Amino acid sequence: MRREKKNQIIRVLAERIRGIILNEGIDFATLQEIRLREGQPLVIRCDGEEKLFAHIVTREELRETMEYIANYSLYAYEEEMKQGFLTIDGGHRVGISGKIIPDGGHVRNFQYISSINIRICHEVKGCADRLFPEVLENGRLCHTLIISPPGRGKTTLLRDMVRQISDGNAYLAGQNVGVVDERSEIGGCYQGVAQNQVGKRTDILDNCPKAEGLMMLIRSMSPQVVAADEIGTAQDVEAVSYAMHCGAIMLATVHGTSLEEIREKPFLKRFWEGHDFKRYVVMKESGKTGEIEGIYDDRGNRICCGN
Repeated sequence: MRREKKNQIIRVLAERIRGIILNEGIDFATLQEIRLREGQPLVIRCDGEEKLFAHIVTREELRETMEYIANYSLYAYEEEMKQGFLTIDGGHRVGISGKIIPDGGHVRNFQYISSINIRICHEVKGCADRLFPEVLENGRLCHTLIISPPGRGKTTLLRDMVRQISDGNAYLAGQNVGVVDERSEIGGCYQGVAQNQVGKRTDILDNCPKAEGLMMLIRSMSPQVVAADEIGTAQDVEAVSYAMHCGAIMLATVHGTSLEEIREKPFLKRFWEGHDFKRYVVMKESGKTGEIEGIYDDRGNRICCGN
């Protein structure tokens, strides 16, 4: 599996970048990001630590990398590129930035790509094990919100929760789970097929806006549990509220550093004041990726300390 992941990443890099990465002897099990910025040093992040190389990335290397990523058919990925990212084999996400071509206030395409960020997808099976005794009440799963700064492992944690709920574990029988994967990070779908293990009873809407996707799943797939990553807009909040009030258990994540911060966010206040989410999982702002600061109930009482 480690060799396969290594091959998935290496083969999309420009030849010279590829050689630098291979010569460094990087452990792909801990590799998190590879950043290419035109005219700037090559940067990687492993296990939370950043490393800058002496090599300066060229425009030609960016072009070559994009050709490998898109199999020489960038036009086939135009719809994905409008979102600012592509998903490659293995579920790894490639973020892009540069000069866009606007169209009526929306992004039509990219004219120039000046930065590429390859985020390596890591599955950590069992990372949600310790959550289950705390996110259940009388044997029933609670509406749960995972609070985390970017890059601290919230999606990895959510993915493992989805997998265990779908397949069933020591605490729950397997349940139908609907996932709205707006950024293709939970399932890591490639050509419509999930690359990550999300369970045998899971249905995914890939590259679909959360607000639309949650309503589509509720209306058409009868999920017992629904999951979405990174609630961030008023439309997301309305859709999450709709799902909750239709009887589905909601699992979601949001960017934040503390429970106090979430209480003050205007678009999330309604959930707090209405006691909608019964569990809040707060991830640590620093330390090892995936560490939990604490789990809280809907009144802010700490249920248990983190790891």
